[in-house]
Amino acid sequence: MKILDTKKLAAITAAFFITVTAFSGCSESANSSKTTSSVSQAAKSDIDASIAAEDIDVGYDEESSVGITFADGSAAIDGEGATSEGETVTISQAGTYILSGTATNGRIIVSADKTAEIKLIFNGVDITCADNAPLLVSKAKKVYIVLEDGTENVLTDSASYSLGEDDSNTDGAIFSKADLTINGSGTLTVNANYKHGIVSKDDLVITDGNINVTSASTAMEGKDSVKISGGTFNISAGTNGIKSTNTEASDKGFISVTGGSFTVVTNNDAFEAETVLSIESGSFDITTGGGSANASMKSDGTPNRNWQSNMSNGGGGPNGMGRPDDNGNGTGGDLPAMPTADNTGLTIKTTANTTTDSDSTSTSAKALKAGNEVNISGGEFKIDSADDSVHSNGNIVITGGNISVASGDNGMHADGNLTISDGTVDITKSYEGIEGAIVTIDGGTISVVASDDGINCAGGSDTGSTDRMGADQFSSQDGVELNINGGTVTIDAEGDGLDSNGNFTMAGGTVCVCGPTNGGNGALDYNGTATVTGGTLIACGAVGMEEGFGDSSTQYSVLHDLGSTVSANEKLTITDSEGKEILSFTPKKTWQSVVFTSADLKEGETYTITAGSQSETVTIDGIVTSNSKGMSFGRGHGGGRGF
Repeated sequence: MKILDTKKLAAITAAFFITVTAFSGCSESANSSKTTSSVSQAAKSDIDASIAAEDIDVGYDEESSVGITFADGSAAIDGEGATSEGETVTISQAGTYILSGTATNGRIIVSADKTAEIKLIFNGVDITCADNAPLLVSKAKKVYIVLEDGTENVLTDSASYSLGEDDSNTDGAIFSKADLTINGSGTLTVNANYKHGIVSKDDLVITDGNINVTSASTAMEGKDSVKISGGTFNISAGTNGIKSTNTEASDKGFISVTGGSFTVVTNNDAFEAETVLSIESGSFDITTGGGSANASMKSDGTPNRNWQSNMSNGGGGPNGMGRPDDNGNGTGGDLPAMPTADNTGLTIKTTANTTTDSDSTSTSAKALKAGNEVNISGGEFKIDSADDSVHSNGNIVITGGNISVASGDNGMHADGNLTISDGTVDITKSYEGIEGAIVTIDGGTISVVASDDGINCAGGSDTGSTDRMGADQFSSQDGVELNINGGTVTIDAEGDGLDSNGNFTMAGGTVCVCGPTNGGNGALDYNGTATVTGGTLIACGAVGMEEGFGDSSTQYSVLHDLGSTVSANEKLTITDSEGKEILSFTPKKTWQSVVFTSADLKEGETYTITAGSQSETVTIDGIVTSNSKGMSFGRGHGGGRGF
């Protein structure tokens, strides 16, 4: 969306300001073309997301294992390799240890040789620790936690730790300085009242299990990586849900999900990878920042300053997060109830947080977030986020999956390139629907509802302020493009429908735009050139800033302003001289200007545009045919506008 200067505002005297409603899709009489371009997978290929066979293996020899049983303020040990002092058990040798029983103030400490691999069998163990991590891995090569089938296992810490010099950085109920793997089909519940739930300072791998984490800060963190191939996850986090933080190498700091069922409610970001977030499969239900009702952006593009205060002044949840009311205000109610272990869906919600914890100074409340790339090739997603639903400081690549989002800011935002080649993207609520420097749509089914632009292409980053990506820029930006080569795209936008601060090219696909009702925006808007060589498009909007395709196109197009506005829910049809329907569309907002293009259009042919009680004809007299008297600002006929 471009903010008009005084001259432009003065020139537009008949703008329409009408409430936006939903709209229906459009139909076409000919199949649209689809061209699929190759997508660079450089960022994803840098990471090693493979999971070893031993990370999945839950087998062990019970006879050679060491039994550890907690009871009555002590821990009984049957075998070699571990010692106890009261309810504190220290494991110092490689091997398999079977843990059971209850400790009201106990700990498990793994302090072995740096080459030791240790398997901890959780066989109905319940450990509470009053002043430290219930499970601390201070030294080992790798530790496995196996959740015995049918067992319930609980680890609980307190709101404060008593730390010494050797364990001063311990900040999780499960805290490992070595690689950590969790598998098995049992249940693990982590109540992290101090800070984090499950932390590995190396790799965190989870291949199975019912994992329930309630944390004051981050629920799960693997510094070098987080790899998840299965399991059922129920997360309620005061800050972040699942996080990887290593910034020192491009092949670290990533999250890879190839399966699992996730229900995530967070104050801040739900999934946050410092480098790459890759999702191939799984079921995700995510709510962040109190949800889209607690929007991080107001409809005018300025930050919602109440977003942070609403959530911090709530109550009942981690760090004061209360259940928001219909206006996005914290009511002091409890967080939503934790889903049951057999819940097959995943909802992730993120909520703003004012905690001073060093890892959460930002009020970012995004659902899926990465520093370099978000890569989604499959999965089922239901997202309700106060901030961007999918966000990357680099690129976003969508090659599959079913993604449904309601966002208080952008549905999808990439500082770099955003590419969709397959899958379903349904953005039911957003400030701007899809945003990136270069947006390329090669396939898939995409639906966007936006209070500003439907698709916005602009240079720069999303700063979350009035200096948002592409704001106040009227000159064409180098390296900024909107390319539609295939797929089906449906846009309902109060601002510009399709907006590029650079060029717009269309070579295939089917696009329907229900554009703005005010004359300060257009169904199409671009600062460079707009070229159509294939595909089908029909875009309706207000008169004032309307644009069509340029005369460098090779497929015929029309920009036509009707004599008066058309009411909402009136069917628009375009027929040829023989009465054959070429295009049809039923916008559910008022409109007056329409842009359309199709491979069926022929030079010299006369077409009838019928909408409501209005019926007008237009004869194709060139590659671009237009009767528009909208504002061209020097672009002239080639830009689709003329005085």
